Amino acid sequence: MSKLTDVPKRILIGRALRSDRLAETLLPKRIALPVFASDPLSSVAYAPGEVLLVLSIAGVSAYHFSPWIAAAVVVLMFTVVASYRQNVHAYPSGGGDYEVATTNLGPKAGLTVASALLVDYVLTVAVSIASGIENLGSAIPFVVEHKVECAVAVILLLTVMNLRGVKESGGLFAIPTYVFVAGVFVMIAWGAFRGIVLGDTMRAPTSSFEIKPEHQGLAGFALVFLLLRAFSSGCAALTGVEAISNGVPAFRKPKSKNAATTLAMMGLLAVTMFCGIIALAMVTKVRMAENPAVDLVKDGAAVGSGYVQNPVITQVAEAVFGKGTFLFVVLAAATALVLFLAANTAYNGFPVLGSILAQDRYLPRQLHTRGDRLAFSNGIVLLAGAAALLVWIYGADSTRLIQLYIVGVFVSFTLSQIGMVRHWNRLLATEKDQAKRRHMIRSRAINTFGAFFTGLVLIVVLLTKFTHGAWVALLGMVIFYGTMTAIRRHYDRVSDELAAPEEPGDDSARPSRVHSIVLVSKIHRPALRALAYAKLLRSDTLEALSVNVDPAETKALREEWERRGIDVPLKVLDSPYREITRPIIEYVKGLRKESPRDAVSVIIPEYVVGHWYEHLLHNQSALRLKGRLLFTPGVMVTSVPYQLQSSEAAKLRARRRGEWNAPGSVRRGPAQERPKEPETRK
Repeated sequence: MSKLTDVPKRILIGRALRSDRLAETLLPKRIALPVFASDPLSSVAYAPGEVLLVLSIAGVSAYHFSPWIAAAVVVLMFTVVASYRQNVHAYPSGGGDYEVATTNLGPKAGLTVASALLVDYVLTVAVSIASGIENLGSAIPFVVEHKVECAVAVILLLTVMNLRGVKESGGLFAIPTYVFVAGVFVMIAWGAFRGIVLGDTMRAPTSSFEIKPEHQGLAGFALVFLLLRAFSSGCAALTGVEAISNGVPAFRKPKSKNAATTLAMMGLLAVTMFCGIIALAMVTKVRMAENPAVDLVKDGAAVGSGYVQNPVITQVAEAVFGKGTFLFVVLAAATALVLFLAANTAYNGFPVLGSILAQDRYLPRQLHTRGDRLAFSNGIVLLAGAAALLVWIYGADSTRLIQLYIVGVFVSFTLSQIGMVRHWNRLLATEKDQAKRRHMIRSRAINTFGAFFTGLVLIVVLLTKFTHGAWVALLGMVIFYGTMTAIRRHYDRVSDELAAPEEPGDDSARPSRVHSIVLVSKIHRPALRALAYAKLLRSDTLEALSVNVDPAETKALREEWERRGIDVPLKVLDSPYREITRPIIEYVKGLRKESPRDAVSVIIPEYVVGHWYEHLLHNQSALRLKGRLLFTPGVMVTSVPYQLQSSEAAKLRARRRGEWNAPGSVRRGPAQERPKEPETRK
């Protein structure tokens, strides 16, 4: 990369790191928690609201089901966390669900899991950013008026931060994540103290509202379906749990133990915050509605389109702390910020999974390599582009985006747990040690229950969310699956064609002869250099070739050739339609047809220029010709460069740039002590 772009690159992402510095970028648990768990931790900001929104369809009387739904979500969370703790111990390489499914269920199941996770990671970024923008927009009208532009700007900012490296971005994200977690726990503790010890009556700003039910008196199957839909919406609290199993290689040693501990910490924190907010929402009588302008009623009249429905966590904080208080403002700011940073879970999961898929030849190989800062830069950029496109298509509307959510993650949950059951069955078939067998049987029981529970939730999610937008996520999974299958098929085909045979074949056999052709348009320095180079090759046959486009120029070329006495035969091809490329291609193909065992070497003299605009004025015919000759078997193309003065000037400029280092590109060593000058006696 030129030094012109190196300066802003170093300013944005920092100096390049050597490959042997990779160990220095590994994460301790205190940084890994906000890096990999910011999504499930931040989901407590909107998951309780999603439960209440769905229950409001049946009116406020259905709110008494919310503790039971919360309990079901808690059981599911503990089940998933316990199951994934088995995963990180059994498969610490970072493949996560993809590796588990591929190893135990086969490549198709693994590719299905990979497709689901890739879709879910893209949606994680889009939903988190859109939700954060909406929370921020309640305080800053400009953000609401330009939702899409602001969301894309936040995506770009997160992209740059992650391009600086996992450890550095983790350090930046740790503070707001821990402030958010601490703020929620303080709110829960203070609310419990006020309600239980002080006996205060806390009321949310919507506590006096009534809810106009869309379907009153639901019972039987309709009520069950509503509760299942509310449960599936509450399961948004589980998104991102799998990121830790995909990111085990980023942990410090012992990797599996640290990853399992981080998983347990995340599950405990998320469950406590989720239950605490649901409980406070019930105590403070929070009211939410899917269509608040019509369904929320105050003093006998609908609140109207001018009403802005704040999230549950904001209403609870106002009831507990008081509107405008210091703690209320801190929690509100931390909530908006952590929703933005929740996308960081995907920024760490998607590139790692993309690298593993690229290594398995399901994605382009460029996704497997690390960038200057030892992060998977290409995967980060690809994720940002896909999320920005989704935000633009859906207008940064979190309500529409969240309907696409959690389908992919439960597909990966279910297949992964089924794969783990088969993993333990395979090990139990050969293990004789009783202590190890007891451990394996216990692990298998955990994964069996996890597979059953997550599979049941997947069915519920598909039934309740399919018509609300989940079909888009399924379509995305199908597109990813088909694309990755096609990429793998292409790489396999190329690999088969390039594989070196055990026995000597045509590729390793020496050509019987080499027929060299030097392309000449006129006699000048580049042509003479190309002729001299061709003679050095000592080919069996050597000739110069020119195309007769202008008879006068061709006649002058022949006369000059004879006058100089050049000892290489000159052959001129007629071109009645003034084409240059086609006659040469046909002539070369004719030579190959006459002598299939001969190799044809085409030598092309080219100018080397120093300015970009000069490239537009030179070598265009040579480029077209080389592009055509690449598709002709048995033909070798050689460029003989001739450096013009502008290229020498460019080389001098490059040398000067090479002696100058961009800020941050090189770290200075320790200062050298200056030798003391000998004292002179007076």
